[in-house]
Amino acid sequence: MDRLRLAAVLAGLAGVAVSVYLTVQHYQGVVPGCPVVGPVNCDAVLSSRYAVLAGTSLPTSALGILWFAVGTALWIGGWRRPIYAWAGAGLAFATVLVFVEIVLIGAICLWCTAAHVLVLAQFLIALTIWQRERR
Repeated sequence: MDRLRLAAVLAGLAGVAVSVYLTVQHYQGVVPGCPVVGPVNCDAVLSSRYAVLAGTSLPTSALGILWFAVGTALWIGGWRRPIYAWAGAGLAFATVLVFVEIVLIGAICLWCTAAHVLVLAQFLIALTIWQRERR
Protein backbone atom coordinates (compact mmCIF):
# COMPACT_ATOMS: atom_id res chain seq x y z
CA MET A 1 0.00 0.00 0.00
CA ASP A 2 1.47 3.35 -1.00
CA ARG A 3 1.84 6.22 1.46
CA LEU A 4 -1.14 8.20 0.18
CA ARG A 5 -3.50 5.26 0.48
CA LEU A 6 -2.14 4.51 3.93
CA ALA A 7 -2.71 8.15 4.95
CA ALA A 8 -6.28 7.92 3.64
CA VAL A 9 -6.89 4.71 5.61
CA LEU A 10 -5.51 6.30 8.79
CA ALA A 11 -7.68 9.39 8.23
CA GLY A 12 -10.67 7.11 7.77
CA LEU A 13 -9.96 5.22 10.98
CA ALA A 14 -9.54 8.50 12.85
CA GLY A 15 -12.83 9.68 11.36
CA VAL A 16 -14.59 6.53 12.54
CA ALA A 17 -13.17 7.12 16.04
CA VAL A 18 -14.29 10.78 16.15
CA SER A 19 -17.74 9.88 14.81
CA VAL A 20 -18.18 7.02 17.28
CA TYR A 21 -17.13 9.34 20.12
CA LEU A 22 -19.68 11.97 19.06
CA THR A 23 -22.41 9.36 18.65
CA VAL A 24 -21.77 7.87 22.11
CA GLN A 25 -21.74 11.37 23.63
CA HIS A 26 -25.04 12.12 21.89
CA TYR A 27 -26.77 9.10 23.41
CA GLN A 28 -25.25 9.77 26.83
CA GLY A 29 -26.39 13.40 26.69
CA VAL A 30 -22.89 14.61 27.41
CA VAL A 31 -21.12 17.58 25.83
CA PRO A 32 -17.73 16.36 24.62
CA GLY A 33 -14.64 18.10 25.98
CA CYS A 34 -15.02 21.37 24.10
CA PRO A 35 -15.68 25.01 24.99
CA VAL A 36 -19.37 25.78 25.48
CA VAL A 37 -19.36 29.57 25.17
CA GLY A 38 -18.65 31.92 22.30
CA PRO A 39 -18.15 30.94 18.67
CA VAL A 40 -16.57 27.60 19.58
CA ASN A 41 -19.50 25.94 21.31
CA CYS A 42 -19.97 22.21 20.96
CA ASP A 43 -23.09 22.30 23.11
CA ALA A 44 -24.81 24.76 20.78
CA VAL A 45 -23.99 22.62 17.74
CA LEU A 46 -24.63 19.20 19.24
CA SER A 47 -27.91 20.19 20.89
CA SER A 48 -29.26 21.98 17.82
CA ARG A 49 -32.00 20.54 15.65
CA TYR A 50 -29.32 19.94 13.00
CA ALA A 51 -27.46 17.47 15.23
CA VAL A 52 -29.91 14.72 14.27
CA LEU A 53 -31.28 13.57 10.94
CA ALA A 54 -34.58 15.32 10.30
CA GLY A 55 -37.53 13.46 11.79
CA THR A 56 -35.36 10.97 13.68
CA SER A 57 -33.27 10.75 16.83
CA LEU A 58 -30.28 9.46 14.83
CA PRO A 59 -27.31 11.79 15.31
CA THR A 60 -25.57 13.17 12.24
CA SER A 61 -22.37 11.66 13.60
CA ALA A 62 -23.81 8.19 12.94
CA LEU A 63 -23.63 9.06 9.24
CA GLY A 64 -20.00 9.93 9.86
CA ILE A 65 -19.36 6.43 11.16
CA LEU A 66 -20.91 4.97 8.02
CA TRP A 67 -19.15 7.37 5.64
CA PHE A 68 -15.70 6.87 7.15
CA ALA A 69 -16.14 3.08 7.44
CA VAL A 70 -17.21 2.68 3.81
CA GLY A 71 -14.49 5.06 2.65
CA THR A 72 -11.85 3.17 4.60
CA ALA A 73 -13.01 -0.10 3.05
CA LEU A 74 -12.79 1.48 -0.41
CA TRP A 75 -9.26 2.70 0.29
CA ILE A 76 -8.15 -0.67 1.63
CA GLY A 77 -9.73 -2.44 -1.36
CA GLY A 78 -8.05 -0.07 -3.79
CA TRP A 79 -11.31 0.78 -5.61
CA ARG A 80 -10.22 4.07 -7.12
CA ARG A 81 -13.28 5.20 -9.08
CA PRO A 82 -15.75 4.71 -6.23
CA ILE A 83 -13.28 6.47 -3.92
CA TYR A 84 -13.36 9.60 -6.07
CA ALA A 85 -17.15 9.79 -5.97
CA TRP A 86 -17.28 8.90 -2.26
CA ALA A 87 -14.69 11.54 -1.36
CA GLY A 88 -16.51 14.17 -3.41
CA ALA A 89 -19.85 13.36 -1.81
CA GLY A 90 -18.26 13.50 1.64
CA LEU A 91 -16.73 16.89 0.95
CA ALA A 92 -20.06 18.23 -0.32
CA PHE A 93 -21.88 17.01 2.81
CA ALA A 94 -19.15 18.33 5.14
CA THR A 95 -19.38 21.71 3.40
CA VAL A 96 -23.12 21.80 4.08
CA LEU A 97 -22.48 20.92 7.74
CA VAL A 98 -19.90 23.72 8.07
CA PHE A 99 -22.43 26.14 6.56
CA VAL A 100 -25.05 24.98 9.06
CA GLU A 101 -22.64 25.45 11.95
CA ILE A 102 -21.39 28.89 10.97
CA VAL A 103 -24.46 30.46 9.38
CA LEU A 104 -27.49 28.76 10.91
CA ILE A 105 -26.22 27.90 14.40
CA GLY A 106 -23.59 30.61 14.78
CA ALA A 107 -21.09 28.31 16.47
CA ILE A 108 -18.65 25.55 15.59
CA CYS A 109 -17.85 22.29 17.32
CA LEU A 110 -14.19 21.31 17.55
CA TRP A 111 -14.98 17.58 17.29
CA CYS A 112 -17.13 18.17 14.22
CA THR A 113 -14.35 20.30 12.74
CA ALA A 114 -11.92 17.42 13.28
CA ALA A 115 -14.23 15.14 11.29
CA HIS A 116 -14.59 17.76 8.54
CA VAL A 117 -10.81 18.13 8.28
CA LEU A 118 -10.47 14.35 7.94
CA VAL A 119 -13.07 14.37 5.14
CA LEU A 120 -11.11 17.14 3.42
CA ALA A 121 -7.88 15.17 3.83
CA GLN A 122 -9.41 12.13 2.17
CA PHE A 123 -10.75 14.26 -0.65
CA LEU A 124 -7.35 15.86 -1.26
CA ILE A 125 -5.66 12.46 -1.24
CA ALA A 126 -8.19 11.14 -3.77
CA LEU A 127 -7.69 14.23 -5.93
CA THR A 128 -3.91 13.80 -5.81
CA ILE A 129 -4.14 10.14 -6.83
CA TRP A 130 -6.61 10.99 -9.61
CA GLN A 131 -4.25 13.65 -10.98
CA ARG A 132 -1.30 11.23 -10.91
CA GLU A 133 -3.30 8.62 -12.81
CA ARG A 134 -4.22 11.11 -15.53
CA ARG A 135 -0.57 11.74 -16.40
